[in-house]
Amino acid sequence: MSILVILVPAALFLGLLGLLAFFWCVRTNQFEDLEGAARRILED
Repeated sequence: MSILVILVPAALFLGLLGLLAFFWCVRTNQFEDLEGAARRILED
């Protein structure tokens, strides 16, 4: 049971870190053009 004292805060910290990374990506418009790069590869 003492391992939960370490794992629960670690899981909460990693979840918060992922959430902050997601919001940063949305705010800097990383998800604007999802298909553009795939189409540019096929064009000559």
